[in-house]
Amino acid sequence: MSNAPILDTSIQRAHEWLHDVGRGLGFDNEHAEYAALRATLHALRDRLPVELVAHFGAGLPTMIRGIYYDGWHPSAARLREAHTEDFCKSMQRELHGHHELQNTEQVAIAVMGAMHERMDTGQIDHIVDALPKQVRDLWHVARQ
Repeated sequence: MSNAPILDTSIQRAHEWLHDVGRGLGFDNEHAEYAALRATLHALRDRLPVELVAHFGAGLPTMIRGIYYDGWHPSAARLREAHTEDFCKSMQRELHGHHELQNTEQVAIAVMGAMHERMDTGQIDHIVDALPKQVRDLWHVARQ
């Protein structure tokens, strides 16, 4: 325990999210769970308009929000580029070296399922509506 209880709570919530992802993936490996969460968050973030990136980020726990924003450089050109790139291929780039995470659709569904359990449904619905069809379809599978 630290002298800053807010940090302890934030770390605990991040671990809970990682364990939810691991449960969705069917194994317990926090390093892989972190990579799965990070790759999915970045692929989602890069396909949202700036105002929705901030809206979605506001609903994430503090530590997870830091992962979400890590390396983000907002621009209209980047959004156009992300929309033309395959969602799962963009995740594969970040999952390089994680052989247990090569089924990117399964990874995305596991992470989206964890988000669905931990976030406000109305907020998620608002975000999902703005995503490309391929990604919306993965969200619908994650909700089942």
